Amino acid sequence: MTQHEQLYQEAAQFIVTCYEELGKSADQAAQRLAQIKENIHETGTYSHTSEELEHGAKMAWRNSNRCIGRLFWNSLHVFDARALTQEAEMAQAIIDHIQYATNNGKIRPSITIFRPAEQGQEVRIWNNQLVRFAGYRTEHGVVGDPISLEFTSVCENLGWKGAGTDYDVLPLVISMGQESPKWFSIPENVVLRVPIEHPEYEWFEDLNLQWYAVPFVSDMCMEIGGIRYTAAPFNGWYMETEIGARNFADEQRYNMLPKVAERMNLNMSTNTSLWKDKALVELNIAVLHSYKKAGVSIVDHHTAADQFQRFEQAEEAKGRELTGDWTWLIPPVSPATTHIFHSHYNNALVKPNYLKQDVPYEAIGLEKVDEKSGDGGLIPMKCPVHH
Repeated sequence: MTQHEQLYQEAAQFIVTCYEELGKSADQAAQRLAQIKENIHETGTYSHTSEELEHGAKMAWRNSNRCIGRLFWNSLHVFDARALTQEAEMAQAIIDHIQYATNNGKIRPSITIFRPAEQGQEVRIWNNQLVRFAGYRTEHGVVGDPISLEFTSVCENLGWKGAGTDYDVLPLVISMGQESPKWFSIPENVVLRVPIEHPEYEWFEDLNLQWYAVPFVSDMCMEIGGIRYTAAPFNGWYMETEIGARNFADEQRYNMLPKVAERMNLNMSTNTSLWKDKALVELNIAVLHSYKKAGVSIVDHHTAADQFQRFEQAEEAKGRELTGDWTWLIPPVSPATTHIFHSHYNNALVKPNYLKQDVPYEAIGLEKVDEKSGDGGLIPMKCPVHH
């Protein structure tokens, strides 16, 4: 099968399903496929209509095996930014996306889609997430988020300089084709931060914890009908365990469990005291309490699992086979209390979907970011929003 034939086959699979779901006739689908075949023959590719792009992005979320938040797939807001050709224009579109999605805390699931990859010319966002805290190596240990150490070095090599705090927001880094990457600061007033406190422990505020309101996944490739969109940042909202059980709790991240346990006067000399478990629960209680107090959308892992069960039922009613990655769907806190733990899922890849792609700065000898490190994307998902 030639490359053109393969592209047409993938386009046909997408168009038939997409048009059926949009209530279009078989004749309309056939006419569109004839047009696509002609476009591929003449140019080697084809372009999605705005309607196809929007529904394809929603289908990609619905097919995301690692996402526990897929019940809301049809609410995704799509920004079509394919016409933009300059890095500065892309940066502004991303900032507009951040502001729209944040919505003063009433988070709106959104995606901004930039032009697709063609003839090796890829548009890339180098950030793992649009908003993420920097990490610095110092003589006293790591300051900030350890997961960001390598990318922070990339940004510094490009000319960016942070303040050196635990919560410096990294800049956007964007590249087009073979051009050198360019960086753009994210205005502080567009990043909503949530200070973390506890409903019972007043001392919790002394830990000076904070996190950003919205997870924006920006390093995945969205593929629709054989067309690859290598820059398509998206967001949902957080599931509390992503922050409380991973970003704050993991030893290789902010590693807050010992500090919380110490302030709780727990017995840390033996594992049998379950001090880690006790501290972990209180850390997650603090995250939920703080986000709700700040008016920022968030979901607990029990509610998220209930929502996923409703998604399973809805897909069954539509006659669609459910796919899922059990290892990512189970929450990192008390997984056996959810139905997901006791279920089995087919982890087959169904397209459209969001796919992993190479880390752009690997070419300069830096390590990959660990994908299972906390934040996800179309949250609560462990993908577009756990880990």
